[in-house]
Amino acid sequence: MTIRNSLFLLLGITGLFFSCNSEPQLAENIKIRIIETTDVHGNIFPYDYIQNKTSNNSLANVYTYIKEQRANEDIETILLDNGDILQGQPVVYYSNFENTEREHICASVMNFMEYDAATIGNHDIEAGHEVYDKLNEEFKFPWLAANAIDQKSGRPYFKPYIILHRKGLKIAILGLVTPAIPNWLPEKIWEGIEFEDMVVSARKWIDIIKNDERPDLIVGLFHAGVDYTYNNQTDTTYKNENASQLVAKEVPGFDIIFAGHDHREYNFWLKSSDSSDVLLLDPRSHAKYMAIADIEFSWDKENNKYNKIIKGDIVPTKNIDPDSSFMANFNYYAEEINNYVNREIGSFTKSVSSKEALFGNS
Repeated sequence: MTIRNSLFLLLGITGLFFSCNSEPQLAENIKIRIIETTDVHGNIFPYDYIQNKTSNNSLANVYTYIKEQRANEDIETILLDNGDILQGQPVVYYSNFENTEREHICASVMNFMEYDAATIGNHDIEAGHEVYDKLNEEFKFPWLAANAIDQKSGRPYFKPYIILHRKGLKIAILGLVTPAIPNWLPEKIWEGIEFEDMVVSARKWIDIIKNDERPDLIVGLFHAGVDYTYNNQTDTTYKNENASQLVAKEVPGFDIIFAGHDHREYNFWLKSSDSSDVLLLDPRSHAKYMAIADIEFSWDKENNKYNKIIKGDIVPTKNIDPDSSFMANFNYYAEEINNYVNREIGSFTKSVSSKEALFGNS
């Protein structure tokens, strides 16, 4: 063997030695910011097509904030949506039922904004199989609902959860949707799907996530309200419409739960059944607010694990300008919608009066 070959062999063995004996260097401190939108109800552009006036709440406004957060290299940003985007404005109606050949506007917009995950809502189901099945294929991120069960296979119809990786951390996002959908919508709209009780489903999936994934953070993304006594329900009501707080109380393991559906604002801590603390956040609706969870991880060398400090906030969008790149990118669609809602659909041949509308049964 030549001296040169011997040298290469020695270097190779040395490199292998260091490779096998070196452990990955974990960051001592990691900051994560999770941002939730929910119940956007078609407010994609800063214009209310129903009231025919400009608005200061839309995903265009949200995107300005998102870009600012992503520009901060000290914080890892995660963007989530919690359902009910497919109903509320002509913007989504047009894409749901009129211009159906093209990619859905919600897929185009939310892919552009680079959402990491979303949970489906009852008003998304309301649009019908053709709409939400198509959209589920077009999204570049998972649409979650662990408790929406395919009756044929017995498995979740949508993806149940996702694991996001940030700087060596594993973050689990579990999605659940209100199980009260069959109370409101005809079966043909949700045909082939059964909606499980949220507490029952959460217990099952939290064990799967803990055992199979061993994440550093577990987040609930639930399209369900916080007040479980709403409409004369109780904490024992099976398939409670608003079970987000019930899951937090009765199913240990969650660090943060993002709620929605009820269009109300919440930002508070509560105790789970094992006395662990859970942060519950809910940012109202119509892209007027965002829920923010800030998590700071610090490495505990003695116990060989990360400690967490979690803080919550609700941030309004009214003082945030719409993002110019967002508006430029989707200007073509805004013009289409404007033409659609302002087209002539007919004419009256006689006068129509509302003066007698105040009389009679209400």
